Amino acid sequence: MLRRICVFCGSSSGTRLIYERAAETFGRLLCGRGIELVYGGGNVGLMGTLANACLNAGGRVIGVIPRALADKEIAHTGLTELRIVHSMHERKSVMADLSDAFVSLPGGYGTWEEFFEVLTWSQLGIQRKACALLNVDGYYDPLLDMADKALSEEFVRKVHRDLLLSDSDPERLLDRLSNYSVPTLDKWIVRPKR
Repeated sequence: MLRRICVFCGSSSGTRLIYERAAETFGRLLCGRGIELVYGGGNVGLMGTLANACLNAGGRVIGVIPRALADKEIAHTGLTELRIVHSMHERKSVMADLSDAFVSLPGGYGTWEEFFEVLTWSQLGIQRKACALLNVDGYYDPLLDMADKALSEEFVRKVHRDLLLSDSDPERLLDRLSNYSVPTLDKWIVRPKR
C-alpha cells in the first residue's frame, strides 16, 4: 500500500496551462486516495501548484528543501510539514526515506536528476520502490524513446527498462503504482564471456 509518494516537478510552470492542470489533478488525486505528498518544498511553479492542490483538498504534504534554495524556490510555509536540510544530497535522501514510490511530472534538469537517481537506486537494488513518469501531453516521449534506445543498444537490460513506468493518465498511473512490485534483481551488469 502506498502511504506516501514523492513527486518531482518543475519550480517553473512551463509554457502551457496543461502542465499546471496536471499538477493540480495529481495533487487532488493523491489526497483523494489518502496518499501523502512528499516533494521539494517550493511554493512556485508546478511544485507550488501540486502542493496547494493537495492541501486545498485536505491532504497532507511534506516539503523537503535545502536552506540554500529556501529563498530561491520560495519555501512553502503552509505545508503540513516543512523540513529544511543542509544540502541537495540530504534532500534527496530524506525524500527517498519518507516515500514508498516516486513520480516525475514535467520539469527540467533538477527534476530529471532527482528522478533518475531514485530510478538508478531501484536498478541497483539499493531500494525496491516504483518510479514513474506522468507523461503530460507527450512531454516525456523523447526520454522514453531514449530509454528504448538504451535497451536496443544493450546499455539497459529489459528488466531495468521495465522499472521505468509511465502513463499519460494520472489515475491509471496511480493504479499501476499501487499494483506494481519492483522485481528482485540479482545483477545489473552482464559480464562478457571469455
